[in-house]
Amino acid sequence: MSEDLKPFALVADDEALIRMDASFILSDAGFRLYEAANVEEALAHLERDADSIRLLFTDVQMPPSRQTGFDLARQCAERWPPVKILVASGQVDPAPGDLPEGALFINKPFSDQVIAARLKELLPDG
Repeated sequence: MSEDLKPFALVADDEALIRMDASFILSDAGFRLYEAANVEEALAHLERDADSIRLLFTDVQMPPSRQTGFDLARQCAERWPPVKILVASGQVDPAPGDLPEGALFINKPFSDQVIAARLKELLPDG
C-alpha cells in the first residue's frame, strides 16, 4: 500500500518509550502516526486532523493533565464518531461508563499480537 494511502493512528501516552512501542506496532500494522504526550496534545491533533485519523490509541493515566485517557476517549467518541478507540492501562481497569460505546480496552504490558487482535475487532474491514 502506498504510504499516502495508509490511514493515520493517534497514539497518546505520557511515557515516551511506551508511546514509541505502540507507534512501532501500529506502523507495522499499516498506520501512519501522530503522537501526543498528553490529553491536550491529543485533542489538538484531533481538532486539526480528525478527518485523517482512523484510530485513537490512548493510555489512561497521563499526568500532569487532570483529564484521563478515559476522558479523551469519551470526547473523541462524542466529537469524532468515525475514529475507533483503543484504551490501554497497566494500573486501571475500566469501570462501567469509563469507555465510550465501541471502544476497546487492553492491559499493559501489551504485545503486537494483542493489539493486532483488537484492531481486527475495531476495524474488521482492514
